[in-house]
Amino acid sequence: MATTKTLISESEIKERIASLAAEIERDYPHTDEIHLVAVLKGGFMFMADLVRAMSHRVTMDFMAVSSYGKGTTSTGQVRVLKDLDSSLEGRHIIIVEDIVDTGLTLHYLQDILKARAPNSVKTACLLSKPSRRKVDVVVDYIGFTIEDHFVVGYGLDYAEKYRNLPYIAILEQ
Repeated sequence: MATTKTLISESEIKERIASLAAEIERDYPHTDEIHLVAVLKGGFMFMADLVRAMSHRVTMDFMAVSSYGKGTTSTGQVRVLKDLDSSLEGRHIIIVEDIVDTGLTLHYLQDILKARAPNSVKTACLLSKPSRRKVDVVVDYIGFTIEDHFVVGYGLDYAEKYRNLPYIAILEQ
């Protein structure tokens, strides 16, 4: 049976998300709308709290992609499981990711979303693991930079478990 060890507390997450929301809104002072695209399933909690910390000019959509399957390491192959419901043309887009690890999934997403003619594409991630990068990928808003641990909680899972934890924890086998 796996156990968890708290890495980032619930209060630390809430405080950092409020800061990220303020940073994003400062960067778009004259924009009528900021369109957030959450990457499911892991990014849903982060986006829910992020949009609640932002103004009324936020719209949302969701994508589901997979590069992990049921394991703890990325396969390196990204599959789109659910595409967007709305057009991105002429919009300011922020991809909302739970974690950027190898960068392969995010790089793929950035490329396919930029091809849909938005005004801009930026990325916000709750967690970044730069030591695991396989590709050079731009992340504009980073909640926390962490070491190379397999983490769960706050939307992140292991085999669909632990998403409901209100904090980020290291999964110890």
